[in-house]
Amino acid sequence: MDSETIQLEGTLKGFDVAGESILPSGDKWELIPTTTIREVVDEVQASNVDFGVIPFENSTHGTVSFTLDCLADRASTYPNITICGEAYLDVHHFLLGRRKSSLLPNVDQNAKGTPLTSLSHVKRVYSHPQAFGQTAKFFATYLKGVETIEVSSTSKAAELAAADATGSSAAVAGEVAGEMAGLDVLARCIEDREDNTTRFFVLRRRPCSSRSDDGVEQEVQLPEGLPWTTDRVESLLESPTSGSPRSLSPRPSSSVSGSSGGRNDDTDKIDAYKGLYKSMVSFTVPHHTPGALADVLGCFKRRGLNLTSINSLPSLIAPFQYLFFIEFEGNRWDDPEGRVSGLVGDVEWVEGVAERWRWLGSWLNQRRR
Repeated sequence: MDSETIQLEGTLKGFDVAGESILPSGDKWELIPTTTIREVVDEVQASNVDFGVIPFENSTHGTVSFTLDCLADRASTYPNITICGEAYLDVHHFLLGRRKSSLLPNVDQNAKGTPLTSLSHVKRVYSHPQAFGQTAKFFATYLKGVETIEVSSTSKAAELAAADATGSSAAVAGEVAGEMAGLDVLARCIEDREDNTTRFFVLRRRPCSSRSDDGVEQEVQLPEGLPWTTDRVESLLESPTSGSPRSLSPRPSSSVSGSSGGRNDDTDKIDAYKGLYKSMVSFTVPHHTPGALADVLGCFKRRGLNLTSINSLPSLIAPFQYLFFIEFEGNRWDDPEGRVSGLVGDVEWVEGVAERWRWLGSWLNQRRR
């Protein structure tokens, strides 16, 4: 049996925390690490791999600009890229380097967020821009004035610190990266917040055949066994009282009827779908039209589609004009009330309000409450 390939930005160990990985395991999956986000997206677009895993945003430092730039695709380099899943990983950063003095007295060596040894010898620190953003308080307190050098990944930062024979370089990276590079732990868990979490997007190439004869885009079917795809739907739709899964077939109808003040099966099924999926679109608006962005957002409100994030990048159409990304609850292909299909098919949305719009994908919400 041929294996499925998954390319990811970073090292394999970087996706593993306390033995719990967001990546699938087993002989069916071949995991291929690489050093940059763009390389992952390039490989997915070229059909060299089946999936790509890239960081999208961090709970402390916000959106990863490199990923947003790839999704913007302003040069039309990635016309077939679609988001098919998401995953969350708790992130803990360590200050890694060479100890020049003994451990500090009266300091618990398992202490978090404080130096375990003197840092006076550290002259420069390497890390990824996101890692620096997530550890700003530690630097302001203990490494003020030290040179910070941005590199492509935290694992690369550890390699560079280890290569400095003077021992005056350090890195912000994961503990495993330090072990692999042979570095000492100078401080552990130096992130600004204990709940520091990074959300990853899972990418897949949309095949050219994903449109039906009438031009309507079809859902890309995913293999079973992935931790971030829809084979988990049944467990997420368990009844809160009985623990048994609610049936997904037939789908609830778009109009719910019943006795006044009462509930019926369709109502229960529609409630079960709330927050189950998320989707994303990108678009520009006529910047000289007052209220243009508000008009677009009104399309979502009228259909009862809850927005979960809004981001923007320069559109490169003209200076200081922007491309917007809207993430919202709902699924284009599992849409019992027709809200998402109504949004996509709305003439006002497609032709009158949003310009250069693009569907970026639908996926299972991994943090559904």
